[in-house]
Amino acid sequence: QVQLVESGGGLVQSGGSLRLSCVVTGMIFRRAHMAWYRQAPGDQRRRVARILEGGTTDYEDSVKGRFTISRDNAENMVYLQMNDLKPEDTAVYYCNGSPYFGTWGQGTQVIVSS
Repeated sequence: QVQLVESGGGLVQSGGSLRLSCVVTGMIFRRAHMAWYRQAPGDQRRRVARILEGGTTDYEDSVKGRFTISRDNAENMVYLQMNDLKPEDTAVYYCNGSPYFGTWGQGTQVIVSS
């Protein structure tokens, strides 16, 4: 059974940085395309960054140039480095496969104050 555990969120001022981490168990991680998603209050969950099995990355337009997704296949980890954070980045952030698996972790809350 796949399990995902996100961490690293918090409260940060506009312009600040955070690094999110996610550990994945219960699957052959190195063969999976992975992604970070976020869900703001009253909004649907959206993918913001993806990293393919081979390491290719892509990003939602609103985070391009500010967020960087990476992975460590030896540790079954996926990361999201978030720089120059804006209030509109406030959301609960989740990692998952792309396409996503049948289960979600608890997410990690990011709050960006203006």
